[in-house]
Amino acid sequence: KFIRNIIAKLWGKDMAQDLRILYGGSVTSDNIAEFISQLEIDGALVGGSSLKAEEFLSIVNQTAAIKGAVSGQH
Repeated sequence: KFIRNIIAKLWGKDMAQDLRILYGGSVTSDNIAEFISQLEIDGALVGGSSLKAEEFLSIVNQTAAIKGAVSGQH
């Protein structure tokens, strides 16, 4: 919410609502649900976990289940 409020003050409410916020810390299949469940986080930047196919697939599946992801939509 803090980030969106700052963006709204600088560039307007529409920009703040359209902005996608990605969590940039370390995510794994064990902690992705904790981050992605937060309403103000739209996604995550996956680092080392992306190098392990099963780990990455688990992150993708959990994110899709929580966010109701549809390809090409946000």
